[in-house]
Amino acid sequence: MSGHSKWATTKHKKAAIDAKRGKLFAKLIKNIEVAARTGGGDVAGNPTLFDAIQKAKKTSVPNDNINNAVKRGAGLVAGGADYQTIMYEGYGVGGIAVLVECLTDNRNRAAAEVRIAFTRNGGQLADPGSVSYLFSRKGVVIVPKAGTTEEAVMEAALDAGAEEINDLGDDFEVVSEATDLVPVRTALQDAGIEYDSAEVQFVPAMQVEVDAEGARKVLRLIDALEDSDDVQNVYANFDASDEVMAELEQDD
Repeated sequence: MSGHSKWATTKHKKAAIDAKRGKLFAKLIKNIEVAARTGGGDVAGNPTLFDAIQKAKKTSVPNDNINNAVKRGAGLVAGGADYQTIMYEGYGVGGIAVLVECLTDNRNRAAAEVRIAFTRNGGQLADPGSVSYLFSRKGVVIVPKAGTTEEAVMEAALDAGAEEINDLGDDFEVVSEATDLVPVRTALQDAGIEYDSAEVQFVPAMQVEVDAEGARKVLRLIDALEDSDDVQNVYANFDASDEVMAELEQDD
């Protein structure tokens, strides 16, 4: 089992704060709508929709909002937007590789907002393929530690195809090949283990250690990117020591 990425831990905590701001709600609703449009509105036959709904519920998105998003996506009611997934690639300060996943109904707006966020925060957009090779698509399941043990998670997940289990402080992060996400998530469910989210993410093959100032600059860039309604996820290949993360927490 590998050690945990401090950034992954921080990112998970940050998501909880974003949820309070309501920013995350809109992104989770959009995920549900797109999953329903792509794979149909039947949860039993659409694991991506199942996971999108599960995450929304765990983040306290109201059921009415969830149901309406499924209906819009499945075409049962009017009003659904035609969202497209677009990936942008770039560099943050210090050459940190950044992948930006957008879900938008307006490519020009999304491109402009991403470009401005990079430019204003010391980064730069790069050509397609410039940094994406540094990341792999992986299945990532977040399991709260409360009510389970690392042994129980390992026993259920490894047999189903999990590659590693990381300690994120209050949670375990179960990483697998993207194609093994549903079997791993199902194995955890069958073992009676609660999970907060299960989704495909881009995981960096290697991480670049940054100091406190470098971490501040990268996090500022990520915050600016995530402020755009078109941006769903931001992935970066940096990490920082416990000492650096502790120093950053004092900034808040």
